[in-house]
Amino acid sequence: MKLAERVSKIRPSATHAMSIKAKQLQAQGVDVIDFGLGEPDFDTPREIKKAAIEAIRKGFTKYTSPSGTDELKLVVVEKFRRENNLEYEKDQVVISCGAKHSLYTLAQVLFDQGDEVIIPAPYWVSYPDQVLINGATPVIAPTEESNGFRLTLEVLRAHITPRTKALILNTPSNPTGAAYEKKHLEEIAQVVIEKNLLVISDEIYERIVYNGFKHVSLASLDREVKDRTVVVNGVSKTFSMTGWRIGYAAGPKTIMSAMANLQSQSTSNPCSISQKAALAALSQTSKETVKMLGEFERRRTHLLKRLKRIKGITCVPPLGAFYVFPKVSAYYGKTWKDRTINNSQDLASYLLEEAGVAVVAGDSFGADPYIRLSYATSMKRIRKGLDLMHEALKKLS
Repeated sequence: MKLAERVSKIRPSATHAMSIKAKQLQAQGVDVIDFGLGEPDFDTPREIKKAAIEAIRKGFTKYTSPSGTDELKLVVVEKFRRENNLEYEKDQVVISCGAKHSLYTLAQVLFDQGDEVIIPAPYWVSYPDQVLINGATPVIAPTEESNGFRLTLEVLRAHITPRTKALILNTPSNPTGAAYEKKHLEEIAQVVIEKNLLVISDEIYERIVYNGFKHVSLASLDREVKDRTVVVNGVSKTFSMTGWRIGYAAGPKTIMSAMANLQSQSTSNPCSISQKAALAALSQTSKETVKMLGEFERRRTHLLKRLKRIKGITCVPPLGAFYVFPKVSAYYGKTWKDRTINNSQDLASYLLEEAGVAVVAGDSFGADPYIRLSYATSMKRIRKGLDLMHEALKKLS
């Protein structure tokens, strides 16, 4: 049977692929230190689980509106007003089955054959494939370690053509932890207005920031920018709710209406119980989430110190998210026994097979000189994993 041509254009998610490999080895009795998947190792806060249990007890188990309950939309509207200085109406919000679902639905309603979409690299693995599957062309705009992996005005301008429709901006970023200050966003906004571009602003890590960094949403700069921006967010990362699958997007009514229509013909609606849980998450400040952020900061500090001690590795300190993205290309060309390390995929395979340490190869993010390590795992596992990784790298010559 011949599959649809669009399917041949996409690859499996690299982060999930590495996690599957790690789990396969674990099933064989191998103690794998998994730095691969971006999933907080903390439990969902108790008050959020309590809200879900209460929803079940009250029989809130039926269909909701395809775009989410009015109750949750209004809480999202209030969240944007309170935290991001953004004013939206209820019909400018769509609740989805996770932020990835929001991004995919946006790509489906916005992009056509011939469109070009600018994606700064390093990028989250799913952005290019979501563009490709809808017939459009991802245009990769490289960023530099020396500039904190932020898209510059010059690089943005250089990658715009008459076919450019949108820019996907991720701040704080997966995989680098890079984040854009207001002055950087204002520069980007100038070009967005000048060239009449649409911006998809992925802000899923907005609350996971360090060193006093203050997240600013591009849409909050002014009305003209807001009218060209769709903000995507969700509860997975901040509230350790990855499996609950609730994301949301806010933007121009025409786009949100199209998203709602598409969801009515695809997912029907986000899980009713998960929507009640998300409502509880966004309605109050949890001591558990504050504690979680403090622990991420502690792990980040430790990782950066340890990576500095490994010869040949450099690493830009992340301003947000829970990843480090060290440059490891100094090890390319080195060998161990009959194995030669030629690229990030080779190094990731070597570390998994030789040291039992799972990392994600940088080429999956459009940056082959690097690898990504998630510190969404315990400090004990981080220490052990770095010890094993260091010893494995010493063997290469």
